[in-house]
Amino acid sequence: MVTKQLNKTLTEISPGTPMGETIRRYWIPALLSFEVPEPDCPPVRVRLLGEDLIAFRDTNGRVGLLDEFCPHRRASLWLGRNEECGLRCVYHGWKYDVDGNCVDQMNEPISFADKIQITAYPAVEMGDVIWAYMGPADKKPPVPRFEWTQVPATHRYTTKVQQECNWLQGLEGGIDTSHAPILHRRISVDTEQPGIPLNSAFVQGKAPKLQVENTDYGYRYYGVRPMEDDGTYVRAYHYVMPFTQLRPSTGAPHMVDGHFWVPIDDHNVMVWNFGYSFEEKPLSPDESYERGSGNNFGTDVIIKNGFRSIRNKGNNWLIDREVQKNETFTGIKGINTQDRAVQECMGPVVDRSKEFLGPADIAIVQARRLLEDATKTVEDGGDPPGVGTSYYHIRAAESVFGPGVDWHEELMDDMYPGKPASTIR
Repeated sequence: MVTKQLNKTLTEISPGTPMGETIRRYWIPALLSFEVPEPDCPPVRVRLLGEDLIAFRDTNGRVGLLDEFCPHRRASLWLGRNEECGLRCVYHGWKYDVDGNCVDQMNEPISFADKIQITAYPAVEMGDVIWAYMGPADKKPPVPRFEWTQVPATHRYTTKVQQECNWLQGLEGGIDTSHAPILHRRISVDTEQPGIPLNSAFVQGKAPKLQVENTDYGYRYYGVRPMEDDGTYVRAYHYVMPFTQLRPSTGAPHMVDGHFWVPIDDHNVMVWNFGYSFEEKPLSPDESYERGSGNNFGTDVIIKNGFRSIRNKGNNWLIDREVQKNETFTGIKGINTQDRAVQECMGPVVDRSKEFLGPADIAIVQARRLLEDATKTVEDGGDPPGVGTSYYHIRAAESVFGPGVDWHEELMDDMYPGKPASTIR
């Protein structure tokens, strides 16, 4: 059972909080590269872990991520001039480079710029994503070299959408495999609505037995579903601390999909969606955005409005009761929109002390344990799990296995390609 105090520990992410300090020990997806597309382009606002920041790309193409507010008189640097390798405040002309150094003071007859430093976070660009590190400089981990960041741009997609609830609600919804063939199923063979078909193994399989195996980056876990013909359908996932999931890309054995649930503040989370082909074939047009979700940039997510969805809590996710009656289980268009709906409807921060969990929730229980232990480790000066490199080449997988087949051994080969079984922990 989660106490109210533990719930507070797990959900609050501002500077100085146990979870906030823990998440700051990892590289964090901050923004998509196209948000700062070229040198000296306009700066953009970024809110991460309760902090208001400004991102800009300087004349040399380097990306800076600074405190939004100029330390002189606290004007917003979003108004700033991006020029000559620095961001200049329009109020009095103080200028900052990507490392946060004040390099010029237009209004001061005698400069003291060398005494001024604005908060600046290291940034790296990988996989068309700009990642930030917001923790202690001497604890900076290796760069987040997920396999999908290393494939050609033609072989991957990345999108994001803002969600109106705490980050942990998003994460727990994502790693919960038992809900997917219920919440996301179609109930008609004639509908064109996004959803899991009734004839898929995901829906045809029985309720899953979950198996969780700890690793040094988090855990791998399996949803094991008996089939009517005595076969077994298994979906194998990875949870990478603190906010990453890799999942099988249903119907596309050459692909892996995944999510990051990045805290914006205590009541909002940016849900990142990524996927990639690990084979030679590039993604098809249908695979180059959130597969089957209805959340491609052109129709649902408003980029200029903070990556908010048209289907949102304010309009009840545009639920259609006729569609719910005749075509899909929810009547809400889009798989990821359905996830947002059930997670947002719980309120900004769910009271976990009132939950009643069962065996299908063991992945959620284990994630909470790992997160709680990680906060204690960080408080004691140690390194939390998942800051190493062991997750660099992991993959998710799924398959239907006949009676008597050792599905675990078969899937391990797919989940750790090219890695000897004796080295897998």
